Amino acid sequence: MSVAPMLDWTDRHCRYLHRLLSQHALLYTEMITTGALLHGDVPRHLRFNQEEHPLALQLGGSEPADLAKAAKMGQDWGYDEINLNCGCPSERVQRGAFGACLMREADLVADGVKAMRDVVDIAVTVKHRIGIDKIESYDFVRDFVGTVADAGCNVFIVHARNAWLQGLSPKENRDIPPLRYDVVAQLKRDFPHLTIAINGGIKTDDVVQEQLEQVKSKIRAKVEHPFRVIKRQFGHVKVRYRGLRKNTQQLHTLFALANLWMVRGRLLENCQFKPAVGA
Repeated sequence: MSVAPMLDWTDRHCRYLHRLLSQHALLYTEMITTGALLHGDVPRHLRFNQEEHPLALQLGGSEPADLAKAAKMGQDWGYDEINLNCGCPSERVQRGAFGACLMREADLVADGVKAMRDVVDIAVTVKHRIGIDKIESYDFVRDFVGTVADAGCNVFIVHARNAWLQGLSPKENRDIPPLRYDVVAQLKRDFPHLTIAINGGIKTDDVVQEQLEQVKSKIRAKVEHPFRVIKRQFGHVKVRYRGLRKNTQQLHTLFALANLWMVRGRLLENCQFKPAVGA
């Protein structure tokens, strides 16, 4: 079980809250581009709380040399896994020639995976879709997985939707393209030696249990909102989350953290830092 990387959501503060909800779920950073790490403020992008482990760094990029440098940074900072994003459909990401459009270039992805594996000892994994635009042939995603697996990738996180690169926003791409869980199940049958984690539309315990039975692989549940998860935990919706003690003190603490996290943007906007005046 893991929590999907979500832009503007799964920063270190959000992940710390998620860790309070589960001691064992794998957590992911937001997608961080190789350019941001190679030319930007590295501590701002990579710092995290030790309590967040196990924690994966998700990278966005396509140049093998740059991916290798960024992956080495991730390992040096203490991350447990490096994940390459081949599933994001946004126009900005496409202009950078990475994300979902990389599914057209399986050999380049394989080169990137190999370059990262050559410099790190931690796991290198790939997140991707089952197709792009109108390409719905199973052969397309099967060949992609096969090529990248030959480069040494053993874990694939598969969003069970196509990525429509034109005409839909990233948010719409998470909901409008139809879910095809059967494609992910077929991947697991064709590649039984690989870990195939299924993603997309998994929001309730019933869906988790159903996919565990059908795919018998890791389930990657997208936690849409920590406040909603807390409500589910305490009986408003029948979804089970392990690792929480149902007592009054923890309930108060979690609700306080959730409320602070939801208004963090407005709090930061109202904070004005002025230079100190002194002798």
